[in-house]
Amino acid sequence: MDNTEPRISLLAEDALLLHFSDQPERSLQWRLHALAELLRCGEQGLPGLEDVVPGPGSLMLRIADGSDWSLTSLTGTLEQLWKSTLDGTMAQGREVEIPVHYGGSAGPDLDEVARSCGLTTAEVIERHSKPLYEVLCLGFQPGFPYLDGLDEKLFIPRRATPRSRIRAGSVAIGGERTGIYPGDSPGGWHIIGHSTLELFNPRANPPCRLRAGDRVRFLVEG
Repeated sequence: MDNTEPRISLLAEDALLLHFSDQPERSLQWRLHALAELLRCGEQGLPGLEDVVPGPGSLMLRIADGSDWSLTSLTGTLEQLWKSTLDGTMAQGREVEIPVHYGGSAGPDLDEVARSCGLTTAEVIERHSKPLYEVLCLGFQPGFPYLDGLDEKLFIPRRATPRSRIRAGSVAIGGERTGIYPGDSPGGWHIIGHSTLELFNPRANPPCRLRAGDRVRFLVEG
């Protein structure tokens, strides 16, 4: 069982940062998700808690304006809650299937990724679509999932020159992670495919299709 203790610091006048690790193991990330769920449930002695934002190896807490709190007063409570996740379990995330069309205009960087990794395009598609990924966190833009579980043969540095526009639904690789752009955006990840599945809709409830702890499987289309 992971025994990492958080480093708690003031991030802004209305925000705390709980930092655990720059390179979290999966067991640590699961405990972090469990802590986030505890905090979202309320009744945890944290006055004015407005938002909980998990990241890889970290957790940010936003406190509502006007709330009576201090870093000292909350640190003890947060440390106790963190210890409580040692013995607790977290409900396993949902499994979500995401159809992907690889290559061609849908994945303009697929050939380049294959050459850089010493693979054929078919091998890249097979290695990318085979794993069951875990959503580490959402970030960069609303609904963007950072997915853990990418085959090591597909690790590739981000593009030297980012694109000014990547279309919504683009499936990409950046470093040791893969992800999906929920909306049109600049970006420096390598685009290998595209999905028509909508990941973010501000009018939906909840607006994000995926959440931290979910598992994702890519289905090859075409």
